[in-house]
Amino acid sequence: MEVVSFSIGVIGNVISLLVFLSPVGTFWRIIKRRSTEEFESLPYICTLLNSALWTYYGIIKPGALLVATINGFGVLVETIFVTLFLIYAPAKSRAKTAILFGILDVGFLAAAVLVAQLVLQRETRIDAIGFLCAGLNIIMYGSPLAAMRTVVTTKSVEYMPFFLSFFLFLNGGTWTIYALLVRDYFLLGPDPSTRGESEGPSRGGLRPKLDKIAYGYRRGQLSPRQTQSPP
Repeated sequence: MEVVSFSIGVIGNVISLLVFLSPVGTFWRIIKRRSTEEFESLPYICTLLNSALWTYYGIIKPGALLVATINGFGVLVETIFVTLFLIYAPAKSRAKTAILFGILDVGFLAAAVLVAQLVLQRETRIDAIGFLCAGLNIIMYGSPLAAMRTVVTTKSVEYMPFFLSFFLFLNGGTWTIYALLVRDYFLLGPDPSTRGESEGPSRGGLRPKLDKIAYGYRRGQLSPRQTQSPP
C-alpha cells in the first residue's frame, strides 16, 4: 500500500507541477507587453500563501515529504509570478498587490508559523496547521473567480485560465486518491470534485467546472474575433 500511495503521490506531484506552470504563457505575455492588463493578482497571492503553509505542513508532519516538495516548488513559482505583477501592473493594481502580499504572504504567514513553533506542541502543531491549510483552501476557492467576473464584464474569454482549470480538475482527483490512501484528512477535506479549487496540494472541482461553463457560454455568445486573444 505504501508503494501505491507513494506512486500516486508522485503522479500528483507531476500534475501539480503542470498546474503551477500552467500560467507561464500568461506571464510571458505580460513580460512581452510590459503590462498585466486585466489579469488579477489575487489568485497568485492566495496560492503563494497556500503553498507556503502546505510546505510547512509537509515539513512538520512525518511521511508528508511529497506534500512539502511540490508546494516548495509552488512557493518559488508563485513568488516569481507575484513579482512580475509588482513590476508590470499599473500603479493602482501594483499598490493593491503589494498590500495584499504584505498582509497575507508576509504578515499572516509569519504569524502562523511563529505561533505554531513557539506555542503549540508537536501533534497539536500538525493538527492546527492542517486545519488552517484546509480552511484557507476553502476560503480561497473563490479567489480565482475574479477571472470569471472579467469574462462577464469584458465579454471575452481572453482572461479565462482554461488550461489552469483543466489541470486543476485532473489534479484534484489524483490528490484525493492519495489522501484516501494515506488517510490524511486535511488533504482530503478541501479536495476535489465535491468542493472547490486552490493551487496547493489539494485542488480541483467546482471552480474549474464553473470556469468551463463560463468559457463555453462566452464562446457560444461571442464571435471568433471577440474570443481570440490578440497577437
